[in-house]
Amino acid sequence: MSGFLAGLLIAVLPLLGIGFWLGRRTARPEAPGELGTPVEHATFQTLHTASLAAPPLRAGLTEETARKSARRLRSLLGTDALCLTDDRRVLVWDGVGSHHRAEVMERLAGPLETGRGEAFRLDCDTPDCPVRWAVVAPLTVDDRVHGALVACAPRESAVLVRAAGEVARWVSVQLELADLDDSRTRLIEAEIKALRAQISPHFIFNSLAVIASFVRTDPERARELLLEFADFTRYSFRRHGDFTTLADELHAIDHYLALVRARFGDRLSVTLQIAPEVLPVALPFLCLQPLVENAVKHGLEGKTDKCHIQITAQDTGAEALVVIEDDGAGMDPALLRRILAGGVSPSGGIGLSNVDDRLRQVYGDDHGLVIETAPGAGMKITARLPKYQPGVHSPGRIDRP
Repeated sequence: MSGFLAGLLIAVLPLLGIGFWLGRRTARPEAPGELGTPVEHATFQTLHTASLAAPPLRAGLTEETARKSARRLRSLLGTDALCLTDDRRVLVWDGVGSHHRAEVMERLAGPLETGRGEAFRLDCDTPDCPVRWAVVAPLTVDDRVHGALVACAPRESAVLVRAAGEVARWVSVQLELADLDDSRTRLIEAEIKALRAQISPHFIFNSLAVIASFVRTDPERARELLLEFADFTRYSFRRHGDFTTLADELHAIDHYLALVRARFGDRLSVTLQIAPEVLPVALPFLCLQPLVENAVKHGLEGKTDKCHIQITAQDTGAEALVVIEDDGAGMDPALLRRILAGGVSPSGGIGLSNVDDRLRQVYGDDHGLVIETAPGAGMKITARLPKYQPGVHSPGRIDRP
């Protein structure tokens, strides 16, 4: 991630330079009542225009994102026309001279293959066409050319060649960030699939065995448990969205615990203390249930005495603080560190490391799980969930700008 941020910084600095240069070209004494120098105004305008062009590009290079950003990019360069292409076609042409589209694509073969920019004269039979030169700057992500930015002007200009190259570098960084976002989404989806694969053989077998044990002796109880099982599996294997609400995750945990209680009886007691104001908080899907399942495993399985699990969710202002604590067997801290680092736990589970990884990916490294444990001392797991994080919302909710 730091490499991308460094690239972003490198790409922003040329934009500042362009703004500074424009300001110097138009410098004049500051008029009474104006705020800032012409240089400051030009720099601000450059950054403001770049900030408006960036959001569409963060979704990747498509016809729609190119259309939304092209006018802003043309404003940055001050050219008569600008087009964005992928490796096969013109995605958008903004400005005059659109009859040059086919000619531009014919001349892009070299730059798209080599990744090097170039400038060339446009052949035109239209007497009043204002564009006679084109400057091509390739758009690259991970050393692979995805397309090109082409700026068209009335005459050849060394300044335009350099400015187009710097703006293309900035666009390329936005596309790299888009690729990073896409990779993160695919990784999160893969980890959710891994959790589902873990749930399938372990939990489904035990739940069906418990339900079967009640079919003859207590049919009504078996029916209730079957409904709990259906609700939990429906939630766990849903296909809609990577995020959910704390309320929905707690409902799923309630269904899970109902099935666990049917198996272990009064050996398990659970206390919940949930602040109502944190129930709408969005969080990664299947983020808390694996932690409760971990508490059940370490608190009950392989033991004959009782276990108490406490689940609390508090409002701490900007965050929801969720704590899951059990009084079970606990764990050697050294073993826990190996598990969180990606090692296999003795039970073969991946729940703790999976949840820890996803929280860090979504919220940052300072929002990983905080786990306190020792052999024979139980385990306390704390998760800090920001109430608002860009891109994190439950299905049906839309972030407003």
